[in-house]
Amino acid sequence: MKSLLFSLIVLSCTAQAAEFEVQLNDTRHAWSSSELLNHPQAREIEIANDVSYKRPMKYRAVPISALLDGVTPGDHLQAVALDGFAAELPAAILLASEGAKAWLAIEDPQRPWPPLATGKPSAGPFYLVWTDPAASQIGPEQWPFQVARIRQLAPVGQRFPALLPAADASSEVQAGFALYQKNCMACHRLNGAGDSAFGPDLNIPHNPTEYFTGDFLRQYIRDPQSLRRWPQGRMPGFSEQVLPPAELERLIAYLGHMAQRKSNASL
Repeated sequence: MKSLLFSLIVLSCTAQAAEFEVQLNDTRHAWSSSELLNHPQAREIEIANDVSYKRPMKYRAVPISALLDGVTPGDHLQAVALDGFAAELPAAILLASEGAKAWLAIEDPQRPWPPLATGKPSAGPFYLVWTDPAASQIGPEQWPFQVARIRQLAPVGQRFPALLPAADASSEVQAGFALYQKNCMACHRLNGAGDSAFGPDLNIPHNPTEYFTGDFLRQYIRDPQSLRRWPQGRMPGFSEQVLPPAELERLIAYLGHMAQRKSNASL
């Protein structure tokens, strides 16, 4: 009983001490949980189909655009989570006033959110959520939980040339590169390039197109556990609603193209 009480006190203190940070070029802004819960634009929102909890959820949240003063639609941002998950986000979708709307949900230390699973923490203290996500084709990788900061960065191709397809690559491969940034880069690196420290590299030493034969790569992307039954597996499946068949083919075209463009520096 004493051990449980101590754990609850530690969790409460941790939540109260939580801080969300926005880094914009040479400036830094930070807000505590308490400041965000009492932000002038904070309100109660309902998420009909929460990506992380797999059910309807209610949150106290602030429009993320209210925390991005000085950001323009052409800027590129990255949301970094405590576990190394790093979601690449065009500023335009975070600033949009129509279609999907981005919110920073704030966990109240007095009313903590439920754990994501047995033995797991909650999605807090901060969680990027969306209302009407289908209106702007927001994918599950664009819902980072336990997010600690958002930072302004150069576009992916400028930061990581090793990810770029060849200049004469087909339009299908170029479209696949955009899909890789949206759906894969939050967890994976490729050719050693990327900011995430969450999942394995997708080209070094081998590209998945080199060891998944037949239709197995498509099956793995759709439902990883159908090929590799592993309780600790963390890769989500990408349904046809999230990644339509034509987009899946473009993503695989990009991966297959990059199998021929392994970075010598990473070998």
